[in-house]
This record gives sequence, structure tokens and C-alpha cells, in this order.
Amino acid sequence: MSIGPLARIFLVSCAAGLGVLAAASYAPLAAQAQKQAPSPKPAPSPKPAPSQNQSQGPSPNPAPSPGQGLGLTGSNDNRPLDVEAEQGIEWQQDKQVYIARGNARATRGNATLYVDTLIAHYRPVPPDRAKPPDPGSLTGSTEIYRIEADGNVRLKTETQTVFGDHGVYDLDSATAMVTGKHLKLVTPRDTVTARDSLEWYDNTLIAVARGEAVAVRETKRLAGDVLTAQVVKPADGPSRISRIDAEGHVLVTTLNEIARGATGVYNVDTGIATLAGGVTITRGDNELRGQYGVVDLNNNVSRLLSVPPGGTAPHAPVQGLIIPRTKTPAPPAKSP
Repeated sequence: MSIGPLARIFLVSCAAGLGVLAAASYAPLAAQAQKQAPSPKPAPSPKPAPSQNQSQGPSPNPAPSPGQGLGLTGSNDNRPLDVEAEQGIEWQQDKQVYIARGNARATRGNATLYVDTLIAHYRPVPPDRAKPPDPGSLTGSTEIYRIEADGNVRLKTETQTVFGDHGVYDLDSATAMVTGKHLKLVTPRDTVTARDSLEWYDNTLIAVARGEAVAVRETKRLAGDVLTAQVVKPADGPSRISRIDAEGHVLVTTLNEIARGATGVYNVDTGIATLAGGVTITRGDNELRGQYGVVDLNNNVSRLLSVPPGGTAPHAPVQGLIIPRTKTPAPPAKSP
């Protein structure tokens, strides 16, 4: 079954999932459809749990947490999912999917997904969680468990926007992955780009950028094969990146110097990046080499260490190549 051009459906909470309450074509019946199927008020969002520091990336089975991130993911989120599309919405009952085509838009709470084509997979709610069907329901007690986005993906929340070509949002695991060209995550202060994928783990508030990943804040730049950002969500403010772990070909760049290492940890709050493994710090023609380095990006102070911060056993010595500045000799005086 197909539902009009410029179509809209509301997917709202059932006993413990998402069910379809209404579907309306926006052709000439927009006003009537709005009266017959008003959008329900979103349920209040739970307060987020404190974020845990993790340096090894997301846990494969993270413990559930009410932390708020991208906004569309989360199997326990009972807020409605409002879907619109200019070319119509197709309901394939045998395959249990809805397909929204043409400048499709899906909104839940303060998060909105814009995409060329959106596919929402649903399933019946288990009997122990089902409730009697609503009189206006199309399918009874069902829940959306997976959303696929294809073409010009843009996921926008109050504090961040993600850009890509393809996206998969798994509501069971509260995870999202965006792939394609020109991948980018933009926040009020930071911009993160990647070649292979941008991933989000809502339960642990962790974002992962893979493949020539780069994080930029003003004149400071952190690059690596993989960047893992830990996000905190204060109770009285918007979410923000607090720490970034970098792995593989790590590069820290400021206006004055370049630091390289095999791995690195950047504390966004203090502005201090700690590098390990074949560290070099270059400023102009001068270069320092060691196994560990600390770069204070806020105060433009760098240190090379022979042992890791807090360590005691000496390791390889620190080496430096200092090229003194020389004055250009004055040209010889011309003979009369």
C-alpha cells in the first residue's frame, strides 16, 4: 500500500515499543488530517547517567543507560517518530517495512533525520509486552527496530549535525553508523571528519570516526586512523565532547608546531594531548624525539619524556635536533 504524495505517518509508543497510530496524505486534506491525527506530546526525557571514561572504544555489550545522544536511537525511548516524504510512503506489510521516498524526514523529540529515502523496519511486539490495539491503529501493537537512510543523509539535533550518504540506526542496541563520502560531525565548537564511517553508541555516549579521522577546534587539529570521542551530557547543559582517544598515525597540529605519535589521548577540557610511541615534536626546523610527549594546546607548551607521565623507570633518551638561526651575511661592498 502506498500513501499519497507528501505523506506523513506517526509512529508512537505502545506498551514497550512503537506502533502506527495514523497515516494521512498531505495532498488536499492537510488540515483535516491534522485534526484527525494530532501529534502526541513527547514523553519527558530521562536524566542521563554520568559518562564513564573509556580509552579502548565502546564495549561490545554496553550496559543500558538513559544518556541522550543523537536522539533517534534507543529501544526504550517511547517518544513518537514522525515521518514525512514528498513522493509518498509505501507500506509493505509482508516485509514489515515502511519506505518513505523523496526528501524524507523523520523526527523524534529534538532530533530530525533528513534523507532521500528512508526505510523503517517494524515487528510485532511480543505478547508479554503488547497491549490491546488502538481503535485508530493500522497494524496493532508493533515496534520499529531498525531505520535505514539512503542518500544525502543529515541528522540534526540541538547540539550536533551528522552528514553522510548512508545511515543505519539500530534501535535495539541504540547504535548508529553513517557511511559515504564527505562524512562530517559538526558541533558548536568541534568538527570531526572521517573517510570510512562515523559511529554513535547511545548507551555509552561514545562516537567513533574511522579512516583518516580528523577533529578540529579553532586552530587545533587532531588526526588519526581512528578517533574515539567520549561525550558527556550535563544535567544543566548541552552534550559536549570531553575526551578523544586516537590510534594510528596520530597527528596534533597547532599554529606553531606539529606532534606525531602512534597513539594519543586528548583531554578537551584541559587542552592537553598525551602522545606515545615514536613521538616527534616539530617547530619550524627544530625537532624533538622521544617515546612520550605532552602537548598543552591551550598554552602552546610541549614536553618530550623518556618515561610515560607518572612513570619512574627510564627508557629511551629524548633526542633533539636544534638548528640555530643564522644571520644572512651582508653582500660585499662594491669596489669603486
